[in-house]
Amino acid sequence: MSDILALPAGPMAAACLHLLQSSESAPVADHSIRSFLFARLLAVHEGCLADTAYDEDLLFAACALHDLGLGVLALGKSRFEVEGADLAATLLSEQGVAAADVDRVWEAIALHSSHGIADRRGLLTALTYRGVFVDAGRFADALPVEQREQVFAAYPRPAGDRSVRDAIIKHASRSEAAAPPYSIAAELLRQARAESS
Repeated sequence: MSDILALPAGPMAAACLHLLQSSESAPVADHSIRSFLFARLLAVHEGCLADTAYDEDLLFAACALHDLGLGVLALGKSRFEVEGADLAATLLSEQGVAAADVDRVWEAIALHSSHGIADRRGLLTALTYRGVFVDAGRFADALPVEQREQVFAAYPRPAGDRSVRDAIIKHASRSEAAAPPYSIAAELLRQARAESS
């Protein structure tokens, strides 16, 4: 791959990027772009590009839109992963994406924070999950340091950045349904309340 920072082109990718950047904070949007770049690099390093299940446009949609549930379009009436998946599915359907592919992206987004499940639900969901968590530092050793540094140079994460965590807590505090017991949202909300008491 000649340019590891290149993003997909075309109407669907443009629509995803516009929705991402117009509805999420800049730090969360940058996290989403980094997640895609890391997911694609994982696919390259693991030889997945020739896999019939690999679709870069769908991977971009899943990664770029995985945190829509933390943006201004989310209602806070269910967990952020599901609200984001629903918003993404609406956009992709409007873009004429086949229903089966919309469903694959929906699943990848809905499960992107589900440790122990996402990596067993097909290539798209697994790459989305792992790309998100490479950015969070969980699977960082899966990629060369110089490639990660190149991604962070293009889409910086400020030192001590808590934007995703804070957005999850804000969303979780909007309703009980937004932070179901034992979810990441419920745990982060519990921690935040313990810190403030």
